[in-house]
Amino acid sequence: MIDRYLVRYFLAVVDSGNFTRAAQRMHVTQPTLSIGIAKLEELVGASLFDRNNKRVNLTDAGARFQPFARRIESEFNRSLAAIQDVQPSSVLKLGILNTISSALVQSAIAQMLSADPTQRIEVVDGTERELVNGIGRGRINVALTLVGRGEERFREEILFEEGYVAALPRSHPEAGKSDLKAEALAGSVMIVRRQCEALSETSRYFTERGVRPFFAYRSSQDDRVMAMVAAGLGMTVVPESHACSSVWQTRLTGFDLTRKIGLMFSPDVNRTAVNGSPAFQKFREAVCRRN
Repeated sequence: MIDRYLVRYFLAVVDSGNFTRAAQRMHVTQPTLSIGIAKLEELVGASLFDRNNKRVNLTDAGARFQPFARRIESEFNRSLAAIQDVQPSSVLKLGILNTISSALVQSAIAQMLSADPTQRIEVVDGTERELVNGIGRGRINVALTLVGRGEERFREEILFEEGYVAALPRSHPEAGKSDLKAEALAGSVMIVRRQCEALSETSRYFTERGVRPFFAYRSSQDDRVMAMVAAGLGMTVVPESHACSSVWQTRLTGFDLTRKIGLMFSPDVNRTAVNGSPAFQKFREAVCRRN
């Protein structure tokens, strides 16, 4: 007999991509989770994960076991709901790219819940790659993320396109200008957004123009980066939707890179049903009218 906690350990590793994050999700130590996975593999008589790479991948046996594991967990939750005489409502598993403005996400989620307070939402933050993997594994129904980048496995819908701008402290000598050349920022202190999808292009833009600044801060948290810019620590480059009253935005001459933000749908989700939901329509509208 396979205990439920072993199935949950397995799904946590699948959804998290590695044992460390899976253990954190399950609130156990990594050795405890590893022992549980080893016990599960012994019970099923096969190795479920390939541990040779930095990222844990499913073996063929693991891929075959996954849909059954999800069904087991789903049926267990349904049985609990039935015992408690509660009718389970559908949960929209919504992925959000972590470089999308928090203010935009806040507005969209708020309007979504306002349109239908009963709508159950599970929000999953992640990088572009993590969201694609989540959709592919059935962990996410639909994601607000980068689209138009050659991902042909899933249906996409473009909601808006935006460029990148320099974000300067209001006290910066160049603040107030609508357009700047890279050379004008040669003496500026800079802050690095570690998870920016345009990080390599941004770095090349400045180095090709002989600008090699001092970097005062590096972070994967865009809100923290913008707070540091507002505090006057330095400048950074962000998508233009990261507008902030305490930060001045200006375009960079010759830096014409743009990104497309839109919806990416899991092939397993009923797209018509999702799109027809009043709550989801409000979410889409809020994102589209971000300005």
